[in-house]
Amino acid sequence: MPNLLAMSFEGALAPSFDLRCLQPGRALPDGWGIGYYPGGEPSATVLKEPAPPVGSIRSELVKAWEHLESSLFVVHIRTATWGAPSDANTQPFARAWGRRDWLFAHSGSLGERPQPRPTQLFEPVGSTDTEVVLCELLGRLAERGWRSLDEVDLEVLHGWFGELNGLGTLTSVLSDGRDLLVYADRDPGARGIWLWEALPPYGELRLADQDLVVDLASRGPKARRGVVISTTPLEVTSEWVGQWRQVPPGALLVVRQGVVRVERAAAGGATPPSLATGSRQAMRLTRPERAPARRYDLVHRTTYRYVKPVERSMHLFRLKPVNDQLQSLRTFDLRISVPGDARDYEDVFGNQTHRLLVETPFHELVVEARSTVEVVDCEPLSYRPLRSRTTIPLAWMPWQRQVLQPFLLPEELPESELQDLVEYAMSFVERNGYDLLETLLDMNATIHRDYKYVQGATTLLTTPFETYVNRRGVCQDFTNLFICMARLLSVPARYVCGYLYTGPRHENAAQGEASHAWAQVYLPEVGWRGFDPTNGVITQTSHVRVAVGRSWRDATPTSGTIYLGGAGETLEVDVRVDLDPGP
Repeated sequence: MPNLLAMSFEGALAPSFDLRCLQPGRALPDGWGIGYYPGGEPSATVLKEPAPPVGSIRSELVKAWEHLESSLFVVHIRTATWGAPSDANTQPFARAWGRRDWLFAHSGSLGERPQPRPTQLFEPVGSTDTEVVLCELLGRLAERGWRSLDEVDLEVLHGWFGELNGLGTLTSVLSDGRDLLVYADRDPGARGIWLWEALPPYGELRLADQDLVVDLASRGPKARRGVVISTTPLEVTSEWVGQWRQVPPGALLVVRQGVVRVERAAAGGATPPSLATGSRQAMRLTRPERAPARRYDLVHRTTYRYVKPVERSMHLFRLKPVNDQLQSLRTFDLRISVPGDARDYEDVFGNQTHRLLVETPFHELVVEARSTVEVVDCEPLSYRPLRSRTTIPLAWMPWQRQVLQPFLLPEELPESELQDLVEYAMSFVERNGYDLLETLLDMNATIHRDYKYVQGATTLLTTPFETYVNRRGVCQDFTNLFICMARLLSVPARYVCGYLYTGPRHENAAQGEASHAWAQVYLPEVGWRGFDPTNGVITQTSHVRVAVGRSWRDATPTSGTIYLGGAGETLEVDVRVDLDPGP
């Protein structure tokens, strides 16, 4: 039976807690408690029961109550060492500071209680060592004016835990409603604490032993990423089993919205390998260096074949790369095997478009575009001075919103699906302190890290919600999901179709053998900037832009309508992106 269990997810879940330890014939605990933050509010609710009877009514409540919903939970099952079984001595403990409730729970026992100082701002109500530790920590935070874990100097806080750890076992968790801080006792012989990640997609998801069952999908599965902390590795029932990993002795972790943001080793200890795939190292705001200018030779060859001849058809080709201050089109040649009435024009999105009306019967249509393009870099993040910070929500002037409206409207989906995507997008916002750029970078990196690139797993009609639920797809699907989430956050986003240079032997060579898709977002006072969620990068000189639009329908390289004839169509596409050494 875990003495201490804590969970942080990237959105609200309503789990069921089955306290099997209260069944007849079991050794009853001295108390249990569950603390959580309903509705994402800074106010905590604590449900607890000292000296519970067999089959207690409160335990049935936490098993079946649908209002037990939050993105963060702290659970404690008590074996009394300090203080009698009473409400005042039952964990988790809560105190208000900085206009928020703090939750604290502790596994272990101190050999002696910390001595309160004369200037102590917080005083314990009960007689446990745990409550004394909470009051001591909050008192020190208040003295320094730190009103949330986000404001805390973690090196200093880590030192405080180490100091208090000298008094006895101190494996514990502390939460301010947004972050979950975990400290593992520094004694390797003490009871440790373990970490497990929930990675969607999953249907059922249960964590259990003979005394406790936590069912995270009892009220309907949601594609929520999460981190579970427990003093006992529990048996996992899920499509994704994963592996429990022990938090190193003396280490300190900070988890927010289902992702480990900070990992600090014990003082003087070696930095341990990352415990979680979503660690802060993968999320940190990075500033890529300016990439060297590159020149590419591009060949895009498309072949249509038909069993029965096409007698009359109309085609649109968007194959001419963009020519602007960051991308210079040196040469372009378009050859079409079937003659017709042709016209070149610029569409409403600024794409160079070739329209062809064919009234000559044909069995085969070959379209070949050859281009030479030079791409220069703009230092993707140089526009953000270290002192500036653009936050969500964005405010647009009325005329800006009118111009950007086509890129602010998300795909038309059922309201329930859009609501799930809003919650998912907001988890990135909350995880990154409402910072616009860090939110976009986190979304970009997370899709690359958590979603599998699987060719043939989706179709042109696959929706962003289906991609989100199934966590697999191709570049078009990942781009559509990124765009949809950005628009739900009122960040203008558009679809970009073009080419990606992967190098001659790159593992993503398949992406370089077809047209590639990524997103551009419009940043205030900056302009359009590219994000490639398929590869988790900001676009620089490996991406060649060809067309943009609201979605793939506006930017697809080739499209057409057959008015008469045609049957048994087959399609072949061959793309070559070669680095041109230049003159």
